[in-house]
Amino acid sequence: MNTPKLSSSVNRTRWLTLIGTIITQFALGSVYTWSLFNGQLSSKLDAPISKVAFSFGLLSLGLALASSVAGKLQERFGVRKVTLSAGLLMAAGLMLTSQADNLFMLYLTAGVLVGLADGAGYLITLSNCVKWFPERKGLISACSIGAYGLGSLGFKFICSYLLSVNSLETTFMIWGGLAMSMIVLGSLMMKDAPLQKASASSSSAQPARDFTLAESMRMPQYWMLALMFLTACMSGLYVIGVAKDIGESLVHLSAQTAASAVTIIAIANLSGRLVLGIMSDKVARIRVISLAQVVSLCGMGILLFSSMNETTFFIAVACVAFSFGGTITVYPSLVSDFFGLNNLTKNYGVIYLGFGIGSVLGSLIASLFGGFMVTFSLIMALLVVSLLMSAVIRMPNATAQQRKELQHA
Repeated sequence: MNTPKLSSSVNRTRWLTLIGTIITQFALGSVYTWSLFNGQLSSKLDAPISKVAFSFGLLSLGLALASSVAGKLQERFGVRKVTLSAGLLMAAGLMLTSQADNLFMLYLTAGVLVGLADGAGYLITLSNCVKWFPERKGLISACSIGAYGLGSLGFKFICSYLLSVNSLETTFMIWGGLAMSMIVLGSLMMKDAPLQKASASSSSAQPARDFTLAESMRMPQYWMLALMFLTACMSGLYVIGVAKDIGESLVHLSAQTAASAVTIIAIANLSGRLVLGIMSDKVARIRVISLAQVVSLCGMGILLFSSMNETTFFIAVACVAFSFGGTITVYPSLVSDFFGLNNLTKNYGVIYLGFGIGSVLGSLIASLFGGFMVTFSLIMALLVVSLLMSAVIRMPNATAQQRKELQHA
């Protein structure tokens, strides 16, 4: 794809925006260290770990809800102000969590406040950064979402160390201050991307067109993409969340060996983000999603139909994590291919609600219908449907162009 030559000042601005986005995403990814705190919060609040851990479910839901309205916030206030506000709100949420003395306050601070802050900062910075680099959307998504994943890994060591030398309350205060500083610094490096002119997308020879959210939601392609995304999130988040339990109960591994799945998942997840993200700039993105679905189907097939041992169990969870990481990396660019870059934050924001729904749906089904196998079976069926959809879906702008050609013929 030919890229118009940019002035040195514009080029400098977009690279600064990328650096600021990476710093911000790294700090936002820190929320995925939450399990480190469940034990001590359970003791402090004299509540079961399951009820304490529910705060993270609320956080994930808040993240998805805030992401869905991030586009309107950016339109009104701009990426810098919204991101800076997200950093301040996240710090407030974590610092107030340090003072929580009952479950309701924990749910309000750690769940609602931190979740809303994380969601507002996550999608708005990701989408804005992708708009700055229309010629390498997959690579930029990989850098941004990869930084988010690395943030969870980096802050795992930071928060573990802080907990070993400080009280729980002090750790929350330091974590909040550190995350806020990084997000504020990152926000000051960002600028809103200019409106994009229509150009040929990487996956179609037809000129791209910007669809509003209302226009997009009237198209079957939008809901096909939404179902595929929900399925990927449900499979990835459920298996990642219960991987240790699967290893112990289904494969009869020791607790220590089963816990190794966490490391395998982290490596596979990051690999999926980088490999499929970079691949999506060279291959039609919908085909990359099809590949991710096939990999996930392989993993679910092992979980459902084989007598697992340690090796096959690790392969299965790695397949699911690889697919999940790659899918959430490729999807922003995929949505922009279908519906244009200028309204990406809004169009992807509603689809991203699937992340919040998927984060609770798998666990809900497992609790209602009795365990892993029912949930695995449903996920497998949804993956098959999603794979069929990815094989038949077509670009809406290509259809519109073909109609124009027929009218002028």
